[in-house]
Amino acid sequence: MVENGAARLANLWDDARAAAMSEPERLVYRSNLLGSDKRVTNYGGGNTSSKITQKDPLTGEDVEVLWVKGSGGDNASIKLDGFATLYMDRLNALRGLYRGLAHEDEMVGYLPHCTFNLNPRAASIDTPLHAFVPHRYVDHMHPDAIIAIAAAKDSEALTKRIFGDAIGWLPWKRPGFELGLWLEKFCRENPQAKGVVLGNHGLFTWGDTPKDCYAATIDIINQAIAWFEKEAAGKPVFGGPATRSLPAAERRAIAARLMPRIRGMISADGPRKVGHFDDSDTVLEFVNSSELRPLAALGTSCPDHFLRTKIRPLVIEFDPLRPDVDAVVAALPGALDEYRAGYRAYYEQYKHADSPAMRDPNAVVYLMPGVGMFTFAADKATARISGEFYVNAINVMRGASSVSSYVGLPAQEAFDIEYWLLEEAKLQRLPKPKSLAGQIAFVTGGAGGIGKATATRLLREGACVVLADIDEPALGSARDEFAKAFGADFVRTVKLDVTDEMAVASAYARAAVEYGGVDILVSNAGISSSAPIDETELSMWDRNMDILAKGYFLVSREAFRTFKQQGVGGNIVFIASKNGLAASPNAAAYCTAKAAEIHLARCLALEGAEHQIRVNTVNPDAVLRGSKIWTGEWREQRAAAYAMEPDQLEEHYRKRSMLKRSVFPEDVAEAVYFLASDMSAKSTGNIINVDAGNAQSFTR
Repeated sequence: MVENGAARLANLWDDARAAAMSEPERLVYRSNLLGSDKRVTNYGGGNTSSKITQKDPLTGEDVEVLWVKGSGGDNASIKLDGFATLYMDRLNALRGLYRGLAHEDEMVGYLPHCTFNLNPRAASIDTPLHAFVPHRYVDHMHPDAIIAIAAAKDSEALTKRIFGDAIGWLPWKRPGFELGLWLEKFCRENPQAKGVVLGNHGLFTWGDTPKDCYAATIDIINQAIAWFEKEAAGKPVFGGPATRSLPAAERRAIAARLMPRIRGMISADGPRKVGHFDDSDTVLEFVNSSELRPLAALGTSCPDHFLRTKIRPLVIEFDPLRPDVDAVVAALPGALDEYRAGYRAYYEQYKHADSPAMRDPNAVVYLMPGVGMFTFAADKATARISGEFYVNAINVMRGASSVSSYVGLPAQEAFDIEYWLLEEAKLQRLPKPKSLAGQIAFVTGGAGGIGKATATRLLREGACVVLADIDEPALGSARDEFAKAFGADFVRTVKLDVTDEMAVASAYARAAVEYGGVDILVSNAGISSSAPIDETELSMWDRNMDILAKGYFLVSREAFRTFKQQGVGGNIVFIASKNGLAASPNAAAYCTAKAAEIHLARCLALEGAEHQIRVNTVNPDAVLRGSKIWTGEWREQRAAAYAMEPDQLEEHYRKRSMLKRSVFPEDVAEAVYFLASDMSAKSTGNIINVDAGNAQSFTR
């Protein structure tokens, strides 16, 4: 990055490791090293290539093959299958088909004809840039320190001043065939150059070996970082501070209050969004600065930045010295309407006859003085990455404005990238979103059998899940398991006693800060107890009522509050029990509390309907496997009630059922998913029994 005092990039190349690798493996190694540091390139940004001699599978002759990062990959995690492979002689033959700038996009259609060895990995639009650079090893990165040069008003002069003749400069040109020819011409005319800065874009470097190419990239970025440190020393950053940050706890409290409201307003007319909050020092320095508004209005410069963040952010007007959050809440609808109107005007002004239809006009990035940055996107990973991209943009603006004037990409060029027909084709190829994509589920008892199975089912459908449980070790294990299976972005955990009013409110606030709100509550936290009525102690009665009645009330009340803030409806599913409908011997406290749950759900369904809040109940029975309530005294007590051994219980319950089948956590989870999804969009106040058939618990 280009902050004062930034550490230099380390040269991580290991000769011994690289020596044992094949040429394609060294390309993967080089890419992973470069992608491991966000100061070198952002997520998914940049690409690497090697021109490798290989045997043609048809002729057996040696041919030159371009290995280049394929479309959609990320350098940090890319593997061999992430690279496209193309015959160099065929790529060079495309020159004869090129009809000029007006027909540049058609050249992308020829790239599949150049594929080597039937590789299914699609080649990216940057392929000609690597193909036509007359060097075997090429890196194209988006370092903040270099883009700060590329986005400066006097970018060309700064490049010359910093690097002399070692690094050249080319003006902005949209990636494609023409830019590839530009790069080739530059290399032929400047054989001494090690690379070139592309205006408003990034850095190209090359070398005669993979190690030399990697070292050139690292050295050039370090040279830029050192130059910025020297030039910016003692100068106020972003014109100096205009205000101060609120304490961390206050920042998070404000984020928890605002994010569900923003999320609701930008999700009302389309798919729901997921949020991310960033109050890092880098963000706070920018949002508190004197130049926040003029710089934010200029938009981002690098195409990779604004494709993730839109051309510019929305600044939320707020004075941390006189914090009036109520006024911010009141002003949000107008601010969002104004942003949408501005975006529509941008689209109408710069669109072409064949431009794709306008996409979502809502902002992605929201900047708030004293508080930080909110970002919203279709899923948590994209929201987080969008925030990371805007942090890159902040670093670029810091560097450029400290030594020159920052210049955003011209609006027409920005539009032409954002609504590029090739970009639209890529978007159209994306898989259809999963049924719960963009939805956030809050699951109590989330570390237990039914809770974990339910979380698994919702995660499989694309939901983000907040697991709440009082069992901290089990919660940690569940988090690790889900993070490995679905990705860390999709799961959060919170230790929660559902009987603690303040803890429940705090847990929902955490969900709001982490994801932007809650759409689905699965109220599942439970206990079990068994005793004849004359042996039922008041403490047992109270504990059942506390967890199974009061606990369900508290988490539901907080869900209603969140749903109403968002204004886009909501969904509550209670995990009650067959015992809430059918009495059982020696379980008066448990059965009564479960009956209270069921009636609470009915009451909430009545209250929630006008707000599009649906409330339904699943009644399991005898879910022994994986269930924590069946691991202790409850199993022994129920066995005693039926005069049998504990290990006979599962078979007893199976035979007792009408269908003669055992019930598992996954069966309950399937019912929860049905009720939480749009498959049951017109159902509320209902009960689904998942008990393999029990006539006593028929609801009618």
